[in-house]
Amino acid sequence: MKAGGIGGVEVQTTYPLELDNSLTGFRNYSFLSEEHLDALRFASEKAHELGLRFDLTLGSGWPYGGPTVPVTLAAGRLRVLVVSVPEGAGSVTVPDMEGGDQFIAAFLVGTVQGKIVTENVERLSDPRDGRILLPHFEGPHAVLFFTASRTGQQVKRPAIGAEGFVLDHYDRAAIQNYLHAVGDRLMQAFGSHPPYAIFSDSLEVYGSNWTSDFLKEFQARRGYDLMPYLPTLIGEPGSATREIRHDWGRTLTELANENYLMPLRNWASQHGTRFRSQNYGTPPLTLSSNALVDLPEGEGWQWKGFSAVRWAASANHLYGRPITSSETWTWLHSPVFRATPLDMKAAADSYFLEGSNQLIGHGWPYSPESAAEPGWRFYAAAVFNQHNPWWLVMPDVARYLQRTSYLLRQGKAAVDVALLLPTDDAWARFTATIDGTASATAGPFPPGASISVNEVEAALLGKRVIQQILEAGFNVDFIDAEAIDKIGIPYPVLVLPNLEHLPLTTYRKIEGYARNGGAVIAIGNLPLRAPGLKQSESDSSLVLQISQELFREPGAPGHFLADEADLGQTLARVMKQDVSLSPPAPDIGFVHRKRYLFSG
Repeated sequence: MKAGGIGGVEVQTTYPLELDNSLTGFRNYSFLSEEHLDALRFASEKAHELGLRFDLTLGSGWPYGGPTVPVTLAAGRLRVLVVSVPEGAGSVTVPDMEGGDQFIAAFLVGTVQGKIVTENVERLSDPRDGRILLPHFEGPHAVLFFTASRTGQQVKRPAIGAEGFVLDHYDRAAIQNYLHAVGDRLMQAFGSHPPYAIFSDSLEVYGSNWTSDFLKEFQARRGYDLMPYLPTLIGEPGSATREIRHDWGRTLTELANENYLMPLRNWASQHGTRFRSQNYGTPPLTLSSNALVDLPEGEGWQWKGFSAVRWAASANHLYGRPITSSETWTWLHSPVFRATPLDMKAAADSYFLEGSNQLIGHGWPYSPESAAEPGWRFYAAAVFNQHNPWWLVMPDVARYLQRTSYLLRQGKAAVDVALLLPTDDAWARFTATIDGTASATAGPFPPGASISVNEVEAALLGKRVIQQILEAGFNVDFIDAEAIDKIGIPYPVLVLPNLEHLPLTTYRKIEGYARNGGAVIAIGNLPLRAPGLKQSESDSSLVLQISQELFREPGAPGHFLADEADLGQTLARVMKQDVSLSPPAPDIGFVHRKRYLFSG
């Protein structure tokens, strides 16, 4: 790696690539065994000797979990079961519970043509002797059973000895148990030279939308009891449904922030290292969740679309973090040996355009000499090691990437347009499905899709908004309501894309920004209501009033576009383009940095 111009390594211990063989003496080391820690110690010492950065995935496979995670601390879900009941039935049998399930509540609901109607539901008494009594009802009905359950998800691609449940990312006890059993043990390999950073991979805790004390936490944070409203989390939206679902989603985000990200960062600091994390997926973290880690990271090379790299870079620009890393080249021209140096450069340039200035290359499958040529390879990554036939030019490729990364760290990002992410609208579209898996509705989402803020936001934004901003000659950062509340709007232009919900405090800051010379452009729709059940009741009329005064009244400072296709032209009228090309060349992108100026 040193000879090839690579600056460091992230060690990710994964599944065995060869079986134990008593004839050859080959044997896999069990995760966290003395042999495993000794190999890790040797690699760390050699990297330190060579002046290479050494990062460590704090576990094996992903998401975090393994044999030290009991079912009581495993990833949670809200399990919803439906039992149809014939007219005149006086009771219903409670369905069989899965291991570890805890009964929450049951509700009698009407059905129309096989669809559940969540208006005018009736909560039933708790079970007795395995049955629940039913009141008198007429017409088709069903009973909804809600239980606090577990997803059962196992760690993906674990090493030998690292198999087991994924932990509950909403439960502080779960991460503390994991850090003690796994993190503290791994740190024994490092002595006086801890890793530069520990790493948490993309959050793929599929279907995790609940935790054991969720109702208590919800009551404390949102100011009302969720129990009577549980049926609103499934089925077709009704009155106040989206406000309740918003409060559910927001609570999940807060719990993940406070009980997963923050303990990990504190633990890293206590061990003399940093916390690098990919903060997207499920659990539903937000753009501003990136402020809770030392080194936010993204992945994916969708330059003109919604990108996790731009997600991380935008947060870093907002919260003053100079380095944005990206998981780079994963799946590049699979199968593994198809990618060429030109492919690497083209992909890297796309990451640079999205805001990355540090590339974490995937990957370098370690192979012992006994593996022979072409060596072992990881299922999801290209192979950029000495087994590749073009390895002899890797130093030249690395020098280009190093120079570009260096330039993109000078000064600070100069971005003219901020795109306000529809975070509150995303929470409002979370849904618990009947089989207990999580999904998001009111958009082009596949059945059973994860409860994920960034996935729903990407669907709500569509494919044209970001593309228009870039092709109009501007660069763009994402911003969210939490960032606006904390630090304001440090951009000349703010775009509000088809927003339905907007917190009143945020909207007032936007109004003040507009009246003090900031350009605000709303497209498609104007904000209609405040998010959340209680806030919607108290603040929605004021949100509507601001929308009217900011965009509708004569001389209003804001710009409203009914058709999002007009965004690019409007931006060009509001301010001078950062880059103008003649003739237009939409395939050319740019990054703009401002140098720091010092006096004296």
